[in-house]
Amino acid sequence: MENQTVNEGKTMAIISHLWIIGLIIAFFMNNSKKNSFASFYIKQMIGLNLIQLLNGWIIYKFVGMTAGSIVGILLLVLWVISLIGAVKGEEKSIPVVGDQFQEWFKNI
Repeated sequence: MENQTVNEGKTMAIISHLWIIGLIIAFFMNNSKKNSFASFYIKQMIGLNLIQLLNGWIIYKFVGMTAGSIVGILLLVLWVISLIGAVKGEEKSIPVVGDQFQEWFKNI
């Protein structure tokens, strides 16, 4: 990826990691001038936030608090991996589900 594209999209990519509010801000910032680096991380964070919401609604309620906590810790680790990639300026896909997120949200 071009260095200029990364530099222009790095701020939006990092902002997208600031939970739902940051994701919404980054999404609208990226809407006016599409940046492929920022779009990559916006897609990653949409997927991660959806899993986080499902974890809170489904796993905690129906499976149990221990399972929900384990999933929550795994989501935190995936979030840190993604944030480190964004700060370094690398398109670092989230392990296991990152490529799937890129496919699911390709129109964003």
